Amino acid sequence: MPTDYGWKLPDDVWAIPEYERKDKAKFDNDLCQLGNRFFIRCVLKLPFIDQADFYAWGIWVEVSEPDFYRYVELYDQDGSTEPQIPGIIANAMLGYSTTLGIPVLVQYQASTSRPSVTVSVNDHPLSVEQSHGIDSHRYHEILVATGSLSGL
Repeated sequence: MPTDYGWKLPDDVWAIPEYERKDKAKFDNDLCQLGNRFFIRCVLKLPFIDQADFYAWGIWVEVSEPDFYRYVELYDQDGSTEPQIPGIIANAMLGYSTTLGIPVLVQYQASTSRPSVTVSVNDHPLSVEQSHGIDSHRYHEILVATGSLSGL
């Protein structure tokens, strides 16, 4: 069973018609700029309660311009000792009522890993799942929501 799901671009960039997208935004697999908005591709992990490991959401996070360029500067280095930076989720995550614009903290990682994300809103279901983990029933719901598994 898949243990991750991700978005290729922030939702606002993905919404631009494909034939216009490359003229309006600069992006690759890890970085994106849309005008004066800056995005970093990150990983938000939900630990499993009843099995080892975690479910990973590959999300885009909007960050400030200075934080974006600091990440670029550290891209090929270990940035794990850098302080966390604020950002907001830039994808509507499947299986949740709202995630766009939710405040998060981003922690840069070693050069071989995408930055990790911690949800800053304590009462949001995503924060609760990140703190307490997900059981097999919730994991099944996520797989159905992402289209990785048909609902039974």
